[in-house]
Amino acid sequence: MKFLTIKKKNIFICFICFILIGAFCATYFSVKPTSTPKHTYSIVIDAGHGGIDGGAVGKKTGITESELNLKYAKKLKDLCCECGLKVIMTREDMNGLYQEDAPSKKKSEMEERKRIINSSGADVMVSLHMNSFPLPNCQGAQVFYAKGSEQGFALAKSVQNSICKTFKSARTYVTVGDYFVLNYSYIPAILIECGFLSNPNEEMSLQKDDYCEKFCQNILAGVLSYFQK
Repeated sequence: MKFLTIKKKNIFICFICFILIGAFCATYFSVKPTSTPKHTYSIVIDAGHGGIDGGAVGKKTGITESELNLKYAKKLKDLCCECGLKVIMTREDMNGLYQEDAPSKKKSEMEERKRIINSSGADVMVSLHMNSFPLPNCQGAQVFYAKGSEQGFALAKSVQNSICKTFKSARTYVTVGDYFVLNYSYIPAILIECGFLSNPNEEMSLQKDDYCEKFCQNILAGVLSYFQK
């Protein structure tokens, strides 16, 4: 009887151990997949122009493209950070990216933009600009991508579609753009002409804080939609 009692105790202990081991394994394997860090998407935000290169100039107010590009870039940065995206800015003030003693400041500036974009390790690049045209009735935002870039096209289409939902004057199509920051980016890249400073009404709208915020919200929505796909 004593032998049988000991044997039963051993069986009971083994049974308890088996249950504990099973519980541990179930907990471990249920936690392990969710404990793997998720990929954090990152974006390069490029505020076009800067320094001695002011870009286009508003006909009514004299505001420079460089100033507005930076305003939109900073707003987009804030919105992206709120969504948990990692942001790399090509410039965060009104200074140019060129070397002061460079023989060609334009070439120096573009090479620095290329360096920042391609060393960033980011998933996408968005370059912000303001448009201008001799005819003052031209208006509307338009998104450009590099020729032959399928991912650039997909990103451009996603952002353009998002902008069109709120801004009826925006172009309904995307266009191939022969721009340095697009042609020499190793990552999916787009260039956005947010509107025309040569159009008096659009010039005034582009300077409004609420317009800027809405516009950048639509850019972000398009980028997030691209990531989801």
